[in-house]
Amino acid sequence: MSFWAKTNRFIKLLFPKYVWAIPNDAKKVFLTFDDGPTPAITEWVLEQLRQYDSKATFFCIGNNIEKHPEIFKKIIAEGHAIGNHTFNHLNGWKTSTEEYIENTQRCQSEILNPKSQIPNLFRPPYGKIKPSQSKRLRKLGYKIIMWDVLSYDFDKKITREKCLDNVLQHIESGSIIVFHDSNKAWNNLEYVLPKTLTFLKERGFICDKID
Repeated sequence: MSFWAKTNRFIKLLFPKYVWAIPNDAKKVFLTFDDGPTPAITEWVLEQLRQYDSKATFFCIGNNIEKHPEIFKKIIAEGHAIGNHTFNHLNGWKTSTEEYIENTQRCQSEILNPKSQIPNLFRPPYGKIKPSQSKRLRKLGYKIIMWDVLSYDFDKKITREKCLDNVLQHIESGSIIVFHDSNKAWNNLEYVLPKTLTFLKERGFICDKID
């Protein structure tokens, strides 16, 4: 499990058109949150980020934006970036390309409802996307954002301490780190996020959003 917490270099080389990390000399890292907005949990995440003067990128599910528009607007109002995570959290490997693109565009319509920004960031749910889907999305102007560090906060089989270790042992300048503002991840996230933010602040890292 710990091996895959850090994305293998070979995987990055195999898929060079995806964004796996954002190298920089400013000690910037990029926290990302998938699957929201989720009542109470997303709002708690926003409060944590506010306390540490940190920015992040939220890859939102369109269906959750539709159900919780006020929380979505709050993410934008607090200066964070928004990314598309499909409308129904689709597994690209199990979905036709046409359905996948249509579902992504449906999510895009929800993102644009508050006239916030044109979304150009996309993260495939489960990290599973076919080459044909990727090609179509990139032609539509999306950057496909993957990750350098995966917390596994969604995995109820691991301890909170192991989840934290997955993050802290692999962070470096430029890392894109995956958390989930979801009910499934809450038990681990509640423990790991504050400790991660403290760790980063003490070591002089800046948490920025992806643009």
